[in-house]
Amino acid sequence: MTTVSDAEKIILSQAKDYGSELIPFENALGRVLAEALTADRDLPPCNRVTMDGIAISHAAFESGIKTFRIIGTMPAGVQPIEITNPNECVEIMTGAALPDTTDTIIRYEDIEIKNGIATLLTDKITKGQSIHYKGKDKKQGDVVAPANEYITPAHISMAASVGKSMLLVKKLPKVVIISTGDELVDVTERPTPYQVRRSNSYAVKAALQQHGLHADTLHIPDEPNETRTQIEKCLTQYDVIILSGGISMGKFDYVPQALEELKVEKLFHKVEQRPGKPFWFGAHASGVLVFAFPGNPVSTFMCLHRYFLPWLKKSLISPSPLGEGRGEALYAILNEDITFSAPLQYFAQVKLKRCKHGHLHATPIEGHGSGDFANLLNTDAFIELPLEQSVFKKDEVYPIWPFKNIF
Repeated sequence: MTTVSDAEKIILSQAKDYGSELIPFENALGRVLAEALTADRDLPPCNRVTMDGIAISHAAFESGIKTFRIIGTMPAGVQPIEITNPNECVEIMTGAALPDTTDTIIRYEDIEIKNGIATLLTDKITKGQSIHYKGKDKKQGDVVAPANEYITPAHISMAASVGKSMLLVKKLPKVVIISTGDELVDVTERPTPYQVRRSNSYAVKAALQQHGLHADTLHIPDEPNETRTQIEKCLTQYDVIILSGGISMGKFDYVPQALEELKVEKLFHKVEQRPGKPFWFGAHASGVLVFAFPGNPVSTFMCLHRYFLPWLKKSLISPSPLGEGRGEALYAILNEDITFSAPLQYFAQVKLKRCKHGHLHATPIEGHGSGDFANLLNTDAFIELPLEQSVFKKDEVYPIWPFKNIF
């Protein structure tokens, strides 16, 4: 069997760049930038007012002038009104361009306005106050967002600000999710007591959608020729095949044999872990990768978050911030002792809570094995417990692999 660490290294070694594409910036949330965004002009593009009030020349205040005649009012977005005498001012709103003949803003709270005259109510005035100067944030041509970053709402705002209506983003691999097994029926059907509705493919599809990837789905019955035919077709149409079920030692587990016949190179089969021990991973000469997960729902879910998603992130972000063989694990403090004596790396389901000091604490929530998909609703993450131990004490720190938003 392969260790968890070796399985991770093998999978991450197969990360690849699928190219890039231009898409409307409004549709780019969650994608990865394939180019740096640069400022098409200074930011801000002018000396910008940051408080509502009046604009004056500070030299006039220094000369002893305390009352100013208002010669006009400026909202944001209009050409500046210039003063011609020291005792003049412009009533001005936040976001407006500062007139060149003024250099200081006095906010409304510090003035009294009567009959078009503004009188200062304070002597605490600093030259240049309440002004956001041209180019203070970025100069024209400066990088405002580097490549290889996930696009957030802030990136969308910046793209709009610099006039980038189309963004170059990393292409996502084309993925198909295949479920197997005659015991599985469609979600709209009423199963017999010895059947179950298909759920794994929907869970995987939904998890991938959270990462901007929209996968196709397919179901294959337990029939060897059909298994081979359908996988062969998928090898010509997709970049990645994710299988759920059909890879254990049962008489109706036809997937490993079909993959061998189709010359998909097995890079490993079986990992020293629970759940997910039968996990199979391989690569076709065409470059198509095959992630064949065990059919039990918790096994599929754990393998997806522990192996596939780190591979996806490394493929999309290069050079990768994942490091060598450590993935993107966070860490949490165990809230209770756990004992696990099997010679396998244990991924226990935990509920997470952040304490007032900012630390994540993980409370184990015991389920009823890898078929207990209902327990996933009550938990937030898998905590990864090392193979070489069997007793894991409260207050010890271990890696976690969240499958819910914990922030």
